[in-house]
Amino acid sequence: MAGAELDAAEKWSVDELRAHQLARLQETVAAAYKNVPHYRNALDTSGVHPNDIKDLADVRLLPFTGKADLRDNYPFGMFAVPRSQVVRIHASSGTTGMPTVVGYTQADIDTWADLVARSLRAAGVRPGDICQVSYGYGLFTGGLGAHYGAERLGCTVVPMSGGQTAKQVQLLRDFGARAIMVTPSYFLSILDEMTTQGIDPRELPLQVGVFGAEPWTDAMRAEIEERAGIDAVDIYGLSEVMGPGVAMECVETKDGPTIWEDHFLPEIIDPVTGDPVADGEEGELVFTSLTKQAMPVLRYRTRDLTRLLPGTARPSFRRMAKITGRSDDLMIIRGVNVFPTQIEELALAYDGLSPYFQCVLSRPGRLDEMTVNVEAAEGFSSDLWAQVETDLARDIKDRIGTTAKVTVLPVGGIERSVGKARRIVDNRPK
Repeated sequence: MAGAELDAAEKWSVDELRAHQLARLQETVAAAYKNVPHYRNALDTSGVHPNDIKDLADVRLLPFTGKADLRDNYPFGMFAVPRSQVVRIHASSGTTGMPTVVGYTQADIDTWADLVARSLRAAGVRPGDICQVSYGYGLFTGGLGAHYGAERLGCTVVPMSGGQTAKQVQLLRDFGARAIMVTPSYFLSILDEMTTQGIDPRELPLQVGVFGAEPWTDAMRAEIEERAGIDAVDIYGLSEVMGPGVAMECVETKDGPTIWEDHFLPEIIDPVTGDPVADGEEGELVFTSLTKQAMPVLRYRTRDLTRLLPGTARPSFRRMAKITGRSDDLMIIRGVNVFPTQIEELALAYDGLSPYFQCVLSRPGRLDEMTVNVEAAEGFSSDLWAQVETDLARDIKDRIGTTAKVTVLPVGGIERSVGKARRIVDNRPK
């Protein structure tokens, strides 16, 4: 893959794309039905046979797949090929302690590397660039997925993984990485460490930040780009569908991740009823894989809330709007729906606050209460904290519709994470 040239699929017309999608969907459903007992039973129970898939809209005939299905078939029950053909296994633990296991054939690994390489190219990364991978390695798909894709593109990869923040800064400075792949919340910690060390990030060779693994707002993008002097772009993926590289924001537009629809068929559904909603309307994102061999997934419910939008930088491929939250991250406070990204957007409007915050839920009596802990920015006078607490609490009430107590904490008052930030602390009785 040389320079900025597009893959052949990125240049398909919509009609070409839809034809490939239908053929691949039919193959995927047939393989899942033949080789995965869970899907054969689910399709039979639904009264659906692979031969019923005659049009892309027929994907709606298929049953949904959720995390519970993967856990119920732990460890290898969702594999569609003999275990001996699975060359790698990844897993995510989740909150129940029972991992969700995913497997890859060699062809799956090659496809994954190709798509991450495509994603990096869309982000503005080029062959020969030094790319520091600061996602966690191991069973988490982020580190190795990013690593293989950057190598496939032709980058020099620095496999730093997460943690050791001072060393992250040292290597960015000494090795001169042009690109970094990392969660946005941890990159803010890296920027804070640069400030501590007296390093101006804008004087480093770093030009591109590929951020994913957690929802983040355009306000956070603006802060990162201003502080670091880089292009901050959004990569999307999840292990159950593949890993990072399912969708990628193109640096020339920065208008939401472009979904690589030649490999993944997206839908948006009402998260309560499961009914499909039209493109442009918000709902829960659902994916059906189109080329996965080891572990095809049919209508996987991601729990991510977003909208499908027309293509721009890649006209035939639809985009997804920035994730507004997750249906399982929804906080219902006295009947009002609240997502952490709403709090983040309001807090970042204050110059005196850093991007670090947590929503602490409690139930001291009969009613739920929410305390929003926010962290003061470096140099923000404590004499002004009380006014910010009052003003932000008013904004939350006016803009979101719920009452919250706001507490400003000193620098370092919010716990740091080397991976996904912990935005919700639920202390309510179970």
